[in-house]
Amino acid sequence: MTTETTAPVLELKNVSKTYTIKQGMFGEKKPLRAVNDVSLKLERGDVLGLVGESGCGKSTLAKILLGLEAPTSGEVLVDGEPIGDQNRRILARRIQPIFQDPYSSLNPRKSIRDIISLPLRVHKIGNSASQEKAVRDILDVVGLPARVMNSYPNQMSGGQRQRVAIARALIMKPEIVICDEPTSALDVSVQSQILNLLVELRREFGLTYLFISHNLAVVEHLATRVAVMYLGRIVEESPVDALFDAPRHPYTEALLASVLTPDPDLDVPDTHLGAAYPNPIDPPSGCHFHPRCAKAMDICKQTAPTLLAEGGRKVECHLYDENRTSLQPA
Repeated sequence: MTTETTAPVLELKNVSKTYTIKQGMFGEKKPLRAVNDVSLKLERGDVLGLVGESGCGKSTLAKILLGLEAPTSGEVLVDGEPIGDQNRRILARRIQPIFQDPYSSLNPRKSIRDIISLPLRVHKIGNSASQEKAVRDILDVVGLPARVMNSYPNQMSGGQRQRVAIARALIMKPEIVICDEPTSALDVSVQSQILNLLVELRREFGLTYLFISHNLAVVEHLATRVAVMYLGRIVEESPVDALFDAPRHPYTEALLASVLTPDPDLDVPDTHLGAAYPNPIDPPSGCHFHPRCAKAMDICKQTAPTLLAEGGRKVECHLYDENRTSLQPA
């Protein structure tokens, strides 16, 4: 008797995205690998937090998942089927985005009613009466009164605008929501409200999130798994509790060390990584992280590490090369 295995709701297989960049008017064209051979699996109902510094490729990956960018190589699968083989309209119903900045992601010339109902009108779902009811219902779900339907984005606060963006994403009843830094443009007090709302919505609607952020404290609050991205590559992946309790990659350790603590006796933390982020057009040899790594060895400067796996955790670091009995190539 064979047991059927369910395909992940969303999967990336060896996805890369390379741009050609020209440096200066007379400079030669060089490749920039914004995403470099990334493989990830997102199980139904999970929240995968994707973290890393600005410029590491997180938003490019989000655009690939939303179909806004095509990968240079590799493939994206939804329920085991290549994303390119699926009907674009059906796919749009299943995957919806919540963008970083509610100030720029909402059309200032449209009313809140028009903004939230637009997906229903584009997909020709229902008539004007049922669309009106759907807008009222989803506004209630995200904690906004029906009277804001006639308002415009510039009449609302940042937190209210992000609730409108969430309502627009959920009006189609999607299965997967790509959250690209959805709280970074908001005040700290409003961030917690939006995060708690996302937690409640996941529970109520059975949503699956890919939550992109540079803020590990935010990811800890929401995620079930975490993938750490550095210069286009996933350098560590782990269940959220295991990663925060015992990070394995030196870069993850540095990110965790930079998280602010409520302890008044401690100063603002220092990652000890320096201010300079490596040039993605001309990345360092070997392990790309080695120039900033306090634990770098000679091999790190020459040879790229292999991704190793053990017990649901993955890490790409030479520190674990000699312990292959417990960490095996992924």
